[in-house]
Amino acid sequence: MKKSNYLIILSLFTFSLLSGQGNQPTLDEAEKKTVIDSVCANLEREYIFPEITKKYVSQLRENLRSGKYTLIKNPQEFATKLTADLVAIHPDGHLHINYNPEWIKDAKQRDNRDETAILKEKREEQITNYGFNEIKILPGNIGYLKFNSFSYLEDAFEVAAGAMSFLANADAVIIDLRENGGGSPEMIQFLCSYFLDNPRKHLNSFYYKEPEKTTQYWTYTYLPGKRLDTIDLYLLTSRNTFSGAEEFSYNLKNLKRATVIGETTGGGAYDAKFIILNNNFMMMLPFARAFNPITKTNWEGIGVEPDIQIPANNALETAQVLAMKKLSEKETDPKFKKYYLWTYEGYQSQIQPVTIPVAILNSYVGKFGPRTITLEDNALYYQREGRAKMKMIPLSEDYFGFQEIDYFRLRFIKENNTVTAVEGHTVDGPVDRHLKEE
Repeated sequence: MKKSNYLIILSLFTFSLLSGQGNQPTLDEAEKKTVIDSVCANLEREYIFPEITKKYVSQLRENLRSGKYTLIKNPQEFATKLTADLVAIHPDGHLHINYNPEWIKDAKQRDNRDETAILKEKREEQITNYGFNEIKILPGNIGYLKFNSFSYLEDAFEVAAGAMSFLANADAVIIDLRENGGGSPEMIQFLCSYFLDNPRKHLNSFYYKEPEKTTQYWTYTYLPGKRLDTIDLYLLTSRNTFSGAEEFSYNLKNLKRATVIGETTGGGAYDAKFIILNNNFMMMLPFARAFNPITKTNWEGIGVEPDIQIPANNALETAQVLAMKKLSEKETDPKFKKYYLWTYEGYQSQIQPVTIPVAILNSYVGKFGPRTITLEDNALYYQREGRAKMKMIPLSEDYFGFQEIDYFRLRFIKENNTVTAVEGHTVDGPVDRHLKEE
């Protein structure tokens, strides 16, 4: 969804609900009528479902005429009741009435911002790197990108292009949208374009009632830097993934370009904005709805269903395993295939931990030349002379890896069920062996 001075994501709306509940004056009948008249006028002008608008307007006016709101004197209670009456007719998570004179006062001031205020807003986005929170290359040459919003500021596109350039040499890419609440359709369009080839692809459309129009979003023919259109792509989602982040996932999923892993998303496919009704009341009004060219519908109210449904906090590990499995299966070069399988084993141990009886772990304790193995809290620890101690992660009963280093592993050698040595391994095979000291 588009974010601007007038368009705000749902989390900010929740904040405004809370901040408006201070000392509240008594509400009179004249203001009630003014608020309802304004709600109805805005619904009739811009609400995206005309047939539902008639029901909304008819019910609110009838409630006012019949005295349903007469006994309500508390402004926040009135706003809550109006919202409940609308939802009872047709549930729309974007449609709210709220009492918050403080927020409205601030909003009017923002509408008259000077250049200093605009620069301050830009700096606030810069502090968060325009929503791009983390980028790195994981073991197995998997690119990982986490960003929590699709920024609408022009400077953000340079940051986005830089992120795509950083990921360009990865063999697979994981994009983490588990905390992404949405943002600009133009940024969604820009980032989607990197993962799709030419000719142009139709991503999504938005239908507007006032003025009545449909805006289409297509991929870019030209992009700065290299496209990632052949790289295996995985998207991580949660129940908190919302709005524009849902559109990004929905676009690429339906174009068969990405595997979505995690939880079903929040279900917000409308573009909404805050409308000031008077000095005390405002409403969040959906004014545009998404329309996907493939499904002929959108994700409103139902969310984007992942290809692999698992708890969000397990999504990253699952994506890593799937990425390595797929890369190893399609690799033909023996050297790279061995590398992918090596990394796959490491990732697999994170989602399917190997459990070893304490008695067997205890049999591994000892000194092996420059290497010392200890048992602490039912886990083995490895330390080489002059280096830091590291916890050992079992890949099998006698084979262990390390979280700190992915290029080295340790295998215990047994003779007649007795540990006699320890052997260091890299992806290319054994590198050294040290006998257990008596």
